[in-house]
Amino acid sequence: MGMTFSEKVLARAAGCASARAGEIVVVRPAHLLTHDNTSAIIGKIGSDLAAWGVVDPDLPVIVLDHVVPAANDKTAAGHKRIREFVKRYGLSHFFDVGEGICHQIVVERGLARPGTVVVGSDSHTCSYGAVGCFSTGIDRTEAAALLLTGHTWFKVPETLRITLTGAFQPEVGPKDLVLRIIGDIGADGADYKTVEYVGPAVASLTVEDRFTVANMGVEMGAKAAIFPVDAVTVAYLASVGVAPGSYEVFASDPDAVVWKELTYDLGEIEPVLAMPHTVDNVVPVREKLGLPVHQALLGTCTNGRVSDLAVAARILEGRHVHPDCRLLVLPASRTVLREAMDRGILQVLVAAGGVVLPPGCGPCLGAHQGVLAPGERCISTANRNFKGRMGCPEAEIVLASPATVAASALEARVADPREVGS
Repeated sequence: MGMTFSEKVLARAAGCASARAGEIVVVRPAHLLTHDNTSAIIGKIGSDLAAWGVVDPDLPVIVLDHVVPAANDKTAAGHKRIREFVKRYGLSHFFDVGEGICHQIVVERGLARPGTVVVGSDSHTCSYGAVGCFSTGIDRTEAAALLLTGHTWFKVPETLRITLTGAFQPEVGPKDLVLRIIGDIGADGADYKTVEYVGPAVASLTVEDRFTVANMGVEMGAKAAIFPVDAVTVAYLASVGVAPGSYEVFASDPDAVVWKELTYDLGEIEPVLAMPHTVDNVVPVREKLGLPVHQALLGTCTNGRVSDLAVAARILEGRHVHPDCRLLVLPASRTVLREAMDRGILQVLVAAGGVVLPPGCGPCLGAHQGVLAPGERCISTANRNFKGRMGCPEAEIVLASPATVAASALEARVADPREVGS
């Protein structure tokens, strides 16, 4: 009997000849991601760190991104403590304020490689499946133990295989696809499963497209969300300095046992929204046309890449955001910010009334830079719309694609990007 991607990769990371879904394996991840929460994590093990140190200075990847620049003295003190920790233990991978959102940094700096295991004390660590990496979130206690020991355990997940066919219609994209899937199967529809995306349509998706879909794997309960390593992946990795041959490629065997199989025709996907207050409360845009919005958020780790900003700029060029709506633009990294500047994309967004924020997470989690007021509604390209997510429990968040967010910002109401056009 064949093995799935997850069974192969976790067996390799555990040093085992094989592994099967449901088995417990102890693995050594290639990297452990932490961010601003590093301060709390190391606080759990202060005396152990003093006695034993960090098991491997190449293991941690630390990115300051959640509240940047620091919004208060407590945050600033936490950032200072992290910088001191990095220097004290000579850690190899540290990215200070302004470099970008942790998940974007891990991928664009070549730290997530096909066939490896990467874990992070952030639930959207599953994003790295876009490049064939088994990646998943863990809690802070697990992260603290990993810093000291270098290993952790997993139950090998079963696999949900989703076959993609067809091609997107104009103004429809990967965010619409993944929201549609979540709406269909529910927020727990892939609970502790590895979601594998396969099929003829995968080749038409860029790594940035795949990132958006993989990023939201956790919103359907998945442990990991994986795309195959193909020519698109290899070319992208080479562009960020990861040479072909420096990693091992794994794929599920044809006779591997999977938990369930689904098929989606991209041509049948239409613009959709995730309505408050759950990500699986998904409806077509056409059913909510005219719903007022007061803020539009373009960016985050889900849709903050150059291609996402370019979609919005194409719709907004020569136009202006409605005076009753604020447009916040949040590039996923400094690299994205610079490329968007070089290509004139940011200039278009600013001319349209957009407010460019430093690369980071602030508005998405309601930390700062875009907190909503009671009674306001934000249409956002982020990945969560829970009550209070953007800082105010009396506000609402509607999730949508970059095209839908841009179109809606023009009218201060939910709009269909196919009707607004460019």
